[in-house]
Amino acid sequence: MLRQISHFWLHHIHPRLAPLITTIGIVGLASCLLILFVLAQIAEEVLEREAFAFDTTFLLWLHQFANPSLDNLMLFITNLGNPTTVTIVAGVTFLLLWGRRYRKEAKVFVLVCLGGIILNTGLKLFFSKPRPELWHRLITEKSFSFPSGHALGSMVLYGFIAYELATHYPQFAKVIYSLIVILIAAIGISRLYLGVHWPTDIIAGYGVGFLWLMICITMLKLQKMRQRKLVD
Repeated sequence: MLRQISHFWLHHIHPRLAPLITTIGIVGLASCLLILFVLAQIAEEVLEREAFAFDTTFLLWLHQFANPSLDNLMLFITNLGNPTTVTIVAGVTFLLLWGRRYRKEAKVFVLVCLGGIILNTGLKLFFSKPRPELWHRLITEKSFSFPSGHALGSMVLYGFIAYELATHYPQFAKVIYSLIVILIAAIGISRLYLGVHWPTDIIAGYGVGFLWLMICITMLKLQKMRQRKLVD
């Protein structure tokens, strides 16, 4: 029995998993599985219309720090994840990639962006979760709340840009990733500060965005690996 299981693993499972593990690593694979588990738990509660106690508690705690200066700062930060800004940044990024003849990267980038839009729209419609109504908000949002489009979009857009920059400028990789993490986190916090999302919306947006980003980056890496093998 053990011999049959071993034979099945070595000849059918391992050959398919090996390139994936080589590409994203054990830690990356474990992180994706953990994120999937957390997303499943949150999604189950949202579907059952269960309320998360810490959602309201955290928003009310955060709102006590509101003041005109922070209002202006958070409005500026949240604009970095707005559709208009994201479209401009995505368009410029695509043109730069295509103009520098990084055609594979440009095509995957389009897939990253389109997938992010489809996932955000589809999941919002599927879960149909209402937005918070805890205080008078500075901005008005008409779409559903779960997951956060700003969190998902910033993760896939700025995350892919960070990956590309770090790939071409590895000596600055730590600085690049650190700055992008701060930017993505700030956009999520701005949505909470402005009262247009629950914390679980942000967590889900980051989770879905990260998984989709990892899938696309893995596809890109596998394409490059195959190309190098063909050249060799």
